Amino acid sequence: MGVAPAGCETDPVPERPHRGDQPTRLTYLDHAATTPLRPAARDAMLPWLGERFGNPSGDHRVARAARQAVDEARDGVADVVGCRPGDVVFTSGGTEADNMAVRGVHAARPGPVLCSAIEHDAVRNPVALVGGTTVAVDTRGVLDLDALDAALTPDLTLLALMSANNEVGVVQPVAEAVELVRRRAPAAAVHTDAVQAAGWLDLRATIAGVDLVAVSSHKVGGPQGVGALIARPGTPLRPLLLGGGQERELRSGTHNVAGIVGMAAALRAAAAERNAQRSRVGALRDRLAEGLLAAIPDAVRTGGGGAPRLPGTLHLCIPGVESEALLFLLDEVGVCASAASACASGAHQASHVLAAMGIGPEVGAGALRLSLGWTSTDADVDHALRVIPAAVDLLRGAEDRRPEPAEAPRA
Repeated sequence: MGVAPAGCETDPVPERPHRGDQPTRLTYLDHAATTPLRPAARDAMLPWLGERFGNPSGDHRVARAARQAVDEARDGVADVVGCRPGDVVFTSGGTEADNMAVRGVHAARPGPVLCSAIEHDAVRNPVALVGGTTVAVDTRGVLDLDALDAALTPDLTLLALMSANNEVGVVQPVAEAVELVRRRAPAAAVHTDAVQAAGWLDLRATIAGVDLVAVSSHKVGGPQGVGALIARPGTPLRPLLLGGGQERELRSGTHNVAGIVGMAAALRAAAAERNAQRSRVGALRDRLAEGLLAAIPDAVRTGGGGAPRLPGTLHLCIPGVESEALLFLLDEVGVCASAASACASGAHQASHVLAAMGIGPEVGAGALRLSLGWTSTDADVDHALRVIPAAVDLLRGAEDRRPEPAEAPRA
């Protein structure tokens, strides 16, 4: 990740060995999978990893202190998202929040369920489980509003539409979809997975009129293993977990106090610097895109086509290479990237997002997602521009251009 930008606190990333003892510079370009922990989140968590420890469901003073910390974190999340504190249901992450939204609403009010064809599997699989169907997107990766209009029926139970796609970064027309649903299926609930959007978009504006919203801590610089579902008043919802009745009986289980306070701190920090980071990171992303497209002229920049993208996401399809081999070479020279979502790339599965956009397996086989975030620097872009084209050339048979690792700065 290199040196942090001015005004941005971070810990140095440890060097890692490469081909023996030769160190390499670590260039982290996988922020869409997870982001480094923000200092504000770490500082908020530390007391709850040591001397403070209570169970918020208890009655004594130690428990009451823990409950107060959870309540204050709930207030913080609500302030950033733009909802009432009582609407915030803490979960183990975005996946649980998405499952709770889809399966919980369907259990409370059985009926047809729709989602876009590019949803994260945390939405797509639960929708399939309850017998739902998908709505097409266009070649830019944007929901086809005409197709949605045709699919809507008065008995619709739920529409799920992500705020921004986790693979190609395209922002979705949530407000327009909400307007269609309210007009054609007024009894239906609308859910948006805002996991990728939370660090970049004004959530208050993005989710206006939406009934359910999933957010995840570790996508905004908070700890892993914690998230929230925002459930507006009056939304039909049944719990997935039964037990002690925590979170208004919507999500039983002992609270992860350290994770919850860390998530709230990260969300507040991300919101406070959102505009500055959008500008700074967007400029880095654009320079990276221009450099790679100049060095690899037949590469295809995926998605967008005039539609808004998240400022940190660059998705390319590179002919003549396979993602798995390219990612292996890049890791060897200290560049952390992915092909698709973290879940899919781990299994090296074909991307349903690219397929929905009409991108065939021949082109999609060379998918590369480079995602920047709050710790990204010019040095990260410089290193990526040096080694990615060389790795592509190597895979295409130009052995003389094997990428060499950058030496780590000497202390």
